[in-house]
Amino acid sequence: MESNQQNPQANEMANELAIELATELALNFHRGQRDADGDPYILHLMRVMLKCHSTSAKQAGLLHDILEDTSATEDDLIQAGICPNVTQSVKRLTRFAHIDYADYILALAEDPIAKEVKIADLEDNYAIGRVKYRSEHRLEDARRLERYILSHRFLSGHLQRTEYIEAMRLVGLA
Repeated sequence: MESNQQNPQANEMANELAIELATELALNFHRGQRDADGDPYILHLMRVMLKCHSTSAKQAGLLHDILEDTSATEDDLIQAGICPNVTQSVKRLTRFAHIDYADYILALAEDPIAKEVKIADLEDNYAIGRVKYRSEHRLEDARRLERYILSHRFLSGHLQRTEYIEAMRLVGLA
């Protein structure tokens, strides 16, 4: 979709339509959902999308929680017109409860689209203005932030795979 060099206007229009499609799906499936601050969940998805560069990553950014947090299925995405590579990235971004967080990050790191989206997601999740301090959950919150920071460092190339695994193990997150 992003490689039509003969007609840049057609390419730009196709990219816009692809993002609109993902936006519509996200709005429909996440309708009524709120984040921890009580804000519409779609705002998180939009912030993640805005941090992404390629159209495929923008689509995946809008859809990154759709399989995990809604009734949507992989088939729903395909039938709606989401291309297979974006659908596959969204699937990689879906963390199932039985999968260890470090293993989840290591697996999605192999997918460039999923990796770009997860970096944007982590940045939004631990943005200083959005981080909650809950005295009754401070240890749990601190562990979650440490997990986000270590995962971001690994995905952005500042920690090697073995360093990431060891760091997650040392803090009891792997």
